This record gives sequence, structure tokens and C-alpha cells, in this order.
Amino acid sequence: MDQPLSYRHRVITDEDLVFIRKLIADHPTSSRRNLSERLCEAWNWVQANGALRSMVCRGLMLMLHRRGLIELPPVRQVSRNPFLDRSAPVAVTVDETPVNGSLADLGTLEVRQVRRTPEEAAFNGLMQQHHYLGYTQPVGEHLKYIVFASGRPIACMAWSSAPRHLGSRDRFIGWTAPARLANIRLLAYNTRFLILPWASVPHLASHLLGRIARRLSDDWQSVYGHPIYFVETFIDPQRFRGTCYRAANWTLMGVTTGRGKDAPTREANRSIKQVLGYPLVKDFRSRLCELAAEAPRPRPSRTASSPKLTGLEIPAADRLACPTQSEMDFNEA
Repeated sequence: MDQPLSYRHRVITDEDLVFIRKLIADHPTSSRRNLSERLCEAWNWVQANGALRSMVCRGLMLMLHRRGLIELPPVRQVSRNPFLDRSAPVAVTVDETPVNGSLADLGTLEVRQVRRTPEEAAFNGLMQQHHYLGYTQPVGEHLKYIVFASGRPIACMAWSSAPRHLGSRDRFIGWTAPARLANIRLLAYNTRFLILPWASVPHLASHLLGRIARRLSDDWQSVYGHPIYFVETFIDPQRFRGTCYRAANWTLMGVTTGRGKDAPTREANRSIKQVLGYPLVKDFRSRLCELAAEAPRPRPSRTASSPKLTGLEIPAADRLACPTQSEMDFNEA
């Protein structure tokens, strides 16, 4: 190759191309999906939770195919893209009798993490019905919570992977570009916060922010295999004051530029938002700024048809975890 190739911050070497070509030649009946899974297994290319990074690998192989550097087998079927052809969430019927009084009057609140549970559909439906932005399917890692009082839902909250580039946040943390690339997965972004319209209870919003923040890292570890050390969110000051976040001790880190990550110019093309953050551990800066020493890569199991792979360097941040836009609105109680 005349020019170095890279994909998702990973350099593609000549040795990599030789390996991929031989993998394809050794498995002539395999589909593109199967080849990507074989490549992930050979390279030990997995997410923090142990799942294969097959989607990223398929993107890599497709890029190389389009550049004429490898020859993939013909497409066998065109699958429906669930992100482009997604039905609107089904409406949820619940008791909407007004809930008033104090926090103490509510009794014991039950906070349920509903991602990958049967109750996830109810979360989606409540957001679609009652959030001013409706429901949008998150991209990458994400968790969803419903809060119940006496068995009735009174609030919903969603968290997703943090945007990779956010100037005010990056300056607040003080990390280098390599540290950000390696550790961005240890941040989460509060994309949606909805107090349902029948609940009117003073201090409920800030109470829930604190309560869910205390359990978020453990929940993330359970689902995705890694902790969360810092959380962030955006507030549109033209719509909201962010009172509940400030009451929950979130810090104003700065403001956005008003440009999306793919903006063609430096002109603002959307509202400028305040950026608030909250550390989940006291030493968040040292943890996020640390670059772990490269550990020896495990030897993949090989068969006679699988050549030895050399010269690979797979960055920890090479993953499907970031939103497709750097600024997203949310509803703040």
C-alpha cells in the first residue's frame, strides 16, 4: 500500500491484508458475516463484555473490498436495517391519576433498569408519548430506567455512550487525545430525562439523578463489562434552566459550539447548549487520563488453514460505542 490505511483508529498493515485474503480463500463458501466473525475470532477482536466486534469488522472488510484490496463473496441477502426501518413504539396505557405531595409521601420508589428486558417496550412507548422529542433509538451502549411509585411509572431516564469530541468536557477532564480515545467508553451521556406529566413532586428530579448515578456504573458493568467514571449531559438554556442537575451537584463545564460533528463550516447551525458533568468516582481524572500499558495479546487458536497473524495493534477505543451526533436534545424536568 502506498498510503497507510486506517479504520476506526486502527492501522491496516500489508500483513493484515495478506491474512484477510488467505482467510477468504480458505473459506470459499462462507458468507460475509461468517468471514467477519472468523476474522474477529482470529484477531481476538472483542468488546469489553466479550462479544465479537463483528459489525466493526464487517465495516472494515467492506471498506477494503470497495478499495479493491480484497475480494468479498457476493451479497447473499439484503437484510432489513432496523435503524432505518423502525416502527414507532407502541402506546402504553397506564394509570394517569395525578401524583402529588412530597418525596416522603411517595413511599419506596422502585428504580428498574429495563434495557434488554420485557419492560423496555414500555420505556420506549412512554418516551414516544410524553417526551417533547419523542423516542429515538440510541446508538451503541445504552441503558434505560423506569421509576415506579406504588407500581405506577412516574419517570424515565436514558443513558448512552458519550460523544467522542466535546471541547468543554475534554478541557475539564484534562486528558490527552490518546487517553480520550482509549477511555471514552468510561463516560456515559444522559440523553433523556422525563418526569411523567401526572407526577408533580418537589425535588423528585434531583433525587432520581442522584439515586440512578449511584448505581449506573454497576449496571453498566453488568451489561457491557466495564464501569463508568463520569457522566455528562446537555441543556438547552432557551428551553430549560437545568435546576435539578445543579441541585444534584452537577458542574457546568462550558457550552457547545453549536455545530454538529460533521458541520461543513465553523458557523453555528443549531442551538448552543450548556454542558454539565458529574463524576462518579473521586479520582475520575487520574483514571480517565491514564493510558494502560499494552498487555501481551493472547494467541488466537489456529487451524492449518489459519495463518499466523503478526504486527497487529488493536486500540481499546476501536469499538461501536459513540452516538452518530455530538449534540442531542433531552427533556429536563
